[in-house]
Order: sequence, then structure tokens, then C-alpha cells
Amino acid sequence: MNAVFRKLQVSATQQAFVLNQALTTCRATPSIQHPVWASVNERQYKSMPTHGIGRWRHLLPKDPPKKKRDRPQMKEIVVETETTYATLNVNVSGYDMTMVEHFSQHIHNLCNRLGIKVLDCYALQTKTTEVWLMQEQGTKMSVDSFLKTHNRVVQLRSLNATMCPIFLEVLLKNQPEGVQLSVQEHTEVDYKTRFKGRPDLEGLKAKIA
Repeated sequence: MNAVFRKLQVSATQQAFVLNQALTTCRATPSIQHPVWASVNERQYKSMPTHGIGRWRHLLPKDPPKKKRDRPQMKEIVVETETTYATLNVNVSGYDMTMVEHFSQHIHNLCNRLGIKVLDCYALQTKTTEVWLMQEQGTKMSVDSFLKTHNRVVQLRSLNATMCPIFLEVLLKNQPEGVQLSVQEHTEVDYKTRFKGRPDLEGLKAKIA
């Protein structure tokens, strides 16, 4: 038993001596920085480019170049024949924009059902009318209200002469109250009324000419 106890005591003293030497060597040698932490704190490849990492716009398809808007050209006016009319304008006007819009849509749908060719459908400029009120005793006048007139045009092409009376009869029977209806032949003046006039530009053109 004494021999075993002595061996255990010797091994314990040896381990204590080894630990003391390890502690002294750790205190004496400088601390070595871990390579992983060094790579985080310092860039090892300062001159290496990213080679477009994270860029994605070059993967998208290129947008086509924007074309300049051409000036709207007047469409050719169809000449009347023995069986068909020339280009006709069905004008719808009124103070209620909803009624005018719905009636113009009704005309367009009716033309599609009857097989009448619709060349174009557009809106004209809204006109504002001032209503003045004169006092009963006096000559002074004051503005009472403003009335806005809305216009819609459905342009027809080559309307058949036999279909025209049937078409107009159906429109007159379905014409709502407060909506005015008129049919006239399309002219170049009607085309120019669609666009807002610019007197300053026209004056410059006159000076150049």
C-alpha cells in the first residue's frame, strides 16, 4: 500500500510541475492572433475587384428606344356613293356628362350590332356658359351659375342608305332627356376643332412664312 501511495504522489507532483511550466511559457510568449479573426479585421485582397457581385441590372432586357410621337394626321374622308353616305359625325351633347357618355356608348354598341363601321369615337372640349341674373329693381347683373356642355362624337364610315332611317329611328326613340343629338357630314373643320388652338404658335408660323 505504501508503494502505491508513493507512485500516486509522484505522478501528482509531476503533473503539477508540467502545469507550472505551461503557465510560465504562456506568460512569456506573446499572444498570437487567430487567423479567422485576422481575416475579418483586415482585408487580405485589397486590390481584388468584386467582378460585379450583386449587380443585376445587366440581366434585365434593354428597353427599346422611345419613339417620337408623330403629329396626328387627318384620316381620309370617304366620298359618298349611290348606296352609302360619306363620313358622318353623330354628335351627342348635354349638361350631364354621365348621360352623354352612356348614350354615346349606346350608339357605339348599336353600330356594332347593326354592322355599321365606326371609324372613331372621341370627346370634344367642354364648353362653359355663364348664366347672369339681373335684379328686379336695378340694372346690376351678377353671375348665377355656370353650365358645362359636354360633347361626344361617334364617327361613322360608309353608312348604308337603307340602314340609315332604321338607325336614326332607334336613336331617336332611345334618346334620353336633356341630351341633344345631331348628325352631320364630317369636314376638315370638324377635325381641327378637336385640338386646342395656339395663337402664339400660329403667329410665329405666319411671320416665318
